[in-house]
Amino acid sequence: MLYPVAIDKGDSSFGVRVPDIPGCFSGGDNYQDAIESVREAIDAHIELLMEDGEAVPEATSVENWLADPDYAGVVWALVDVDVIRLMGKAEKINVTLPSLLIRRIDQFVAAHPEYGSRSGFLSRLAADKVIGRVKI
Repeated sequence: MLYPVAIDKGDSSFGVRVPDIPGCFSGGDNYQDAIESVREAIDAHIELLMEDGEAVPEATSVENWLADPDYAGVVWALVDVDVIRLMGKAEKINVTLPSLLIRRIDQFVAAHPEYGSRSGFLSRLAADKVIGRVKI
């Protein structure tokens, strides 16, 4: 998920807030440190939500926050968070699917390497349907 983050420049450091995840914020001595730090903060926050059986907040777009006076004058960035990676160790399961569907999935994955594999495609599709909508 791509979470928008609001970056505030202080006198000697950067503060970062994550509007889609209440209470999630971070900072750093420079811009790069601030982005890396907020990525870690988002990961930790989401892991705690999952452990507590809470829903993962949906990532919205920057446009949702542009008119909000709390974010006037900030610099916006997007932080990519692999929520699936935060869900724990991978487990092998057996799934039965029609052969034509398997071929179509494999063709799709071949054309979209960001999914990595058939398993990556299926796990991302399943996560898109359940994370943030139902408790884990």
